[in-house]
Amino acid sequence: MYNPTVARLTYRALLGRRRAAILFVLPALLIVISVAVRSFSGADDQVTADLLGSFALATMVPLIGVIAGAGAIGPEIDDGSIVYLLAKPVKRSTIICTKLIVAIAVTMAFSAIPTLIAGFILNGNGQQIAIAYTVAALVASIAYAAVFLLLGTVTRHAVVFGLVYALVWESLFGSLVPGARTLSVQQWSLALAQRIGENGVISSDVGLPLAVILLVGVTAAATWYAGQKLRTLKLAGEE
Repeated sequence: MYNPTVARLTYRALLGRRRAAILFVLPALLIVISVAVRSFSGADDQVTADLLGSFALATMVPLIGVIAGAGAIGPEIDDGSIVYLLAKPVKRSTIICTKLIVAIAVTMAFSAIPTLIAGFILNGNGQQIAIAYTVAALVASIAYAAVFLLLGTVTRHAVVFGLVYALVWESLFGSLVPGARTLSVQQWSLALAQRIGENGVISSDVGLPLAVILLVGVTAAATWYAGQKLRTLKLAGEE
């Protein structure tokens, strides 16, 4: 279910000059803000949790997931170049799985690693906050990559819809509206962070068992449906 050639092409598309520059902006901003906050307020567990929760997990991770997930396949479908890949003797399920693996790897690299660094800068991993949010970012990266990869297969406006989801649903409604939090990848990943963190600094509105079920279910369903949509794409001459 993994094809090195497809992976190489996908990495090249995602890490080209323009997208790589965009991918580096948010992690760099997080690090800069973390250094400034530590300089002005010192090591504070609650401030660390608030910054990593509101900026890293609620904003940075989903936005990077949009770029990596939708960008792994969306542009190829939009410009029609996907037909050259589909014409190769590679199963379409393998194409989707390979692109998902690449999207997950890119999302994790550009979100979880900066989150870990920022956490250590802010409070030296006091109360296990840095590790907790890093694990949350890793898990959320998987779900976001799958969801936004699916969007890339079903609509030409995957980035727009992804940004609306990331900025409006996750960052706004997911933080303010109690009912919406149950359907938030952010809250599901926070359930894991809550289990790792100490002294109740991190909290989630979703219980850990339900969070794990939802994370696995959404990731699996999005991956399966993306594969189904790719199978419906017809090449010239196909009946």
